[in-house]
Amino acid sequence: MDANKAAAIAAIDEKEELICRVADRIWEYAELSLQEYQSCACFCEALEAEGFHVEKGISNIETAFAASFGSGRPKIGILAEYDALSGLSQAGGETERKPLVSGGSGHGCGHNLLGAGSLAAALGVKAWLEKTGNAGTVILYGCPGEEGGAAKAFMARDHVWEDLDAALAWHPEDCNEIWTGSTNTCIQVQYKFHGIAAHASGEPERGRSALDAVELMNIGVQFLREHMGSRARIHYAITDAGGISPNVVQPEASVLYMVRSNHVREAVELQERVDRIAQGAAMMTDTTLERRFIDGCADLVTNRTLEDVLYRNFEELGVPSYTEEELAFAETLSKTYQGSDKAPGLAALGSPEAAQQALKLRQAAGHAMNDFLLPHYTGDVFEPGSTDVGDVSWECPTSQIHVAAFPNGIPGHSWQIVSCGRTSIGRKAAMQAGRVLAGAAIDLFADPRLLALARKEFEERTKDGYVCPIPEDAVPTVPDL
Repeated sequence: MDANKAAAIAAIDEKEELICRVADRIWEYAELSLQEYQSCACFCEALEAEGFHVEKGISNIETAFAASFGSGRPKIGILAEYDALSGLSQAGGETERKPLVSGGSGHGCGHNLLGAGSLAAALGVKAWLEKTGNAGTVILYGCPGEEGGAAKAFMARDHVWEDLDAALAWHPEDCNEIWTGSTNTCIQVQYKFHGIAAHASGEPERGRSALDAVELMNIGVQFLREHMGSRARIHYAITDAGGISPNVVQPEASVLYMVRSNHVREAVELQERVDRIAQGAAMMTDTTLERRFIDGCADLVTNRTLEDVLYRNFEELGVPSYTEEELAFAETLSKTYQGSDKAPGLAALGSPEAAQQALKLRQAAGHAMNDFLLPHYTGDVFEPGSTDVGDVSWECPTSQIHVAAFPNGIPGHSWQIVSCGRTSIGRKAAMQAGRVLAGAAIDLFADPRLLALARKEFEERTKDGYVCPIPEDAVPTVPDL
């Protein structure tokens, strides 16, 4: 590592108090998708104070922002998220369930750490640009609504990412690795059926049941499951059953659907089939249908060039280390869920051999934290979850890392993750993610050949074209619950 890069990494360490304070504040706010007003303000105030130019309301999303430093090219984006999940309020640093607010929200995916780590990376790159005087622009993008809102996909529809030479991101996880492979796409639509109320016994012939329409739609989709791809998924939740009186023909009912498939074209086609089933259910019950698009996101596009750059920096900078107290906390927490002995990492999904290698490293650790860097896996990996980082990856070369912020095998979207998000273990993950992302970004600024290779690979992998899952007339929204 040359002196200028080392100084940039040191600049992150000098800002540790700020970075951890932001992580803790976002954890406290625990704001839901597209409602992250305090969280957005917290980031924007910190960035403006650090000399970034902040533009708010990107793609007409109130809680989205872009904070830039520098001028000219290359332009490298770093992605931040900061939305929480409902029903996961939890005291920090606890090894048993202790909600702070009954029914309240919590950062069950660690996005308070994600945003803070990305802030750390942006600060490191800024320090390097200042010290070297090199041309280039770093942009920290505040991307709300990853858990339901898909801000990055709306921004992709508006071609925000096309101007970037590369985008880098990270996510808190139970291991340290390069995020590789593909994901499922995801489209969310809410279907509201409108009928006519009537006395269910006295005058049933006058009623038109919206609840019947929801049930018939669900039955139709059940039969569809036999005739869709093996990687496709369809989930649903009845958000309004019309009431609690069985002697009323329910005039209003709604259901929220989530349609997934490995490739975005397939998901769009599958979504159209679900739409037709909804229309059929309305016809069968003589009700009317209101379709409301919520969000959608595309599958991830791999970029091995960027993965290699990230991995070299991860190797050089290392992984978080832990105190005996931190390891004791992690060990106790790991006993509150099943799966703490599983093979860590995405590669375990794609290869039995990689799974065995990961298990050996896991067992050698001798405690609940994965304090090692998993080998860089370059085989095919399919992760059935979804992320709107996928839409970014269709518009510019994009890559990500995972950094261990939780004990091995921790369940996603859980109170255990919320608890870890307000601990020194979580803060260490955010700091290390910032160092690795900054180091990789600096390498890309310093060596134009890397960006050229990443662009060439990107163009080959995306030659079939991007199908945006967001309709032109859609606006960012959340379901009516």
